[in-house]
Amino acid sequence: MSDKTLFGHPRGLFVLSFTEMWERFSYYGMRAILLLFLLDKTSGGMGMKEGEGGATYGLYTFSVYLLSLPGGWLADNVLGQRKAIWYGGITIMLGHIVLAFPSTQVVFFLGLALVAIGTGLLKPNISSIVSELYPEGGARRDAAFSIFYMGINAGSFLGITIVGYLGQRVGWHYGFGAAAVAMFLGLLNYRFFATPYLQEKGLYPKVNKSATGDSAPVKVQPLSWILLGALIVFLLVMQFNGTFTWDSKKGVATSMGVICVAVVLIYFANLLFASGLTKIEMKRVVILFILFWGAVLFWAGFEQQGSSLQIFADRYSELPFGMPSTWFQNFNAFFILLFAPMVGGIWVFLERRKINPPLLVKFAIALFLVALGYYIMVLGAKVAVQGLKASALVLTFTYVFHTIGELCLSPVGLSAYTKLAPKQFLSQLMGVWFVATALGNLFAGLFAGGFDEENVQQMPDMFMSIVWFCLIVGAVILILQKPLKEWTGGIK
Repeated sequence: MSDKTLFGHPRGLFVLSFTEMWERFSYYGMRAILLLFLLDKTSGGMGMKEGEGGATYGLYTFSVYLLSLPGGWLADNVLGQRKAIWYGGITIMLGHIVLAFPSTQVVFFLGLALVAIGTGLLKPNISSIVSELYPEGGARRDAAFSIFYMGINAGSFLGITIVGYLGQRVGWHYGFGAAAVAMFLGLLNYRFFATPYLQEKGLYPKVNKSATGDSAPVKVQPLSWILLGALIVFLLVMQFNGTFTWDSKKGVATSMGVICVAVVLIYFANLLFASGLTKIEMKRVVILFILFWGAVLFWAGFEQQGSSLQIFADRYSELPFGMPSTWFQNFNAFFILLFAPMVGGIWVFLERRKINPPLLVKFAIALFLVALGYYIMVLGAKVAVQGLKASALVLTFTYVFHTIGELCLSPVGLSAYTKLAPKQFLSQLMGVWFVATALGNLFAGLFAGGFDEENVQQMPDMFMSIVWFCLIVGAVILILQKPLKEWTGGIK
């Protein structure tokens, strides 16, 4: 083991992993208590109704990931990835500091906005630098992303444990303050170790530079203007026919979802037909497009752990040993750390025997596992509607299946995006990957808004609707796998 490596990997990987770990501590810790704080009417919370609270939660988590797209663009074109990470971390910390003090609703939303903006700068670019550490690609880069992913989940586990306890048992704003401290620790790690161990990686913008380092003019294709015009016309029509509504948080969340879907469709159309891609690159972008929508549905189900599943845990589930209800969200991080080495080992075992499932098959498996998890929730909801507390095993096994599904989709999808993305659009497409998470979070928040304490009888049907969606979309992706097998470049 040389001075430049640790456990066979560049030391820069561990600098990035620890930075991301503390950022995820702050994000997941704060997210664990956010919806409860918004709904709380008796202990200093916002006192919102479920529909408004769920929509606010969805808009926030949506914005956090949506802003990864402009964050990736700024890194590619203006800042470089390293500066984007640094400025993003500072902005996140400032946002959590704002949240740490009791204030008006407007100031609270300002804090949420700062966290969202900072995460949009940091999140896609730190993942991109991980890929740059392994220009040779291959299994070593996949192993690096597994290490990186375990850092994410270690941060999540610590954040939910500490922030969840402080928020629910001491005071909401103590929890928000702990998130600020965590991001400060992440910035310290990055400030002192990024330069010696990352060297030139991610220092400069990637595109629009000539061989001499001068900026080259951007040539916009006529088709790009046509697509932009079509998008503007569509949005204007939706606005004037009353489809978009802005007089409530739920209306804003729904409208933003429609806008985001339209923007993503136009973005991929422009990338495919007006960006000068080769035929091979175009085929790979088609695969990224399919993975994107598979990921949207997956995260729409998975990310309800902070919304509908949190409400279920708080109101309708047994709490073993009197633990805070937010600690159920920790089950995912715990199971990630438990199962990640096993799942990775299974892929290696299957690869040696040449029966490792293709990329799209893994995505389909992930959706089937989410469906299975929600079927367990259907059974738990049928207990809850009788006025009884559901066993803690309901959420436990739901998280087991969701976590294994996450391990089938998230590290594989993250690695696939770094491999299949055209180089000049890498950070942008990493941003697009996180936009899938944004949409999933938005839909998860809107879904949680349907939890009406006066109409609990609808719970089983609500969870069953997710089961059917995941089964149907998973089956479609499974069917597409065979005709598109060659387009994936052999990625598994």
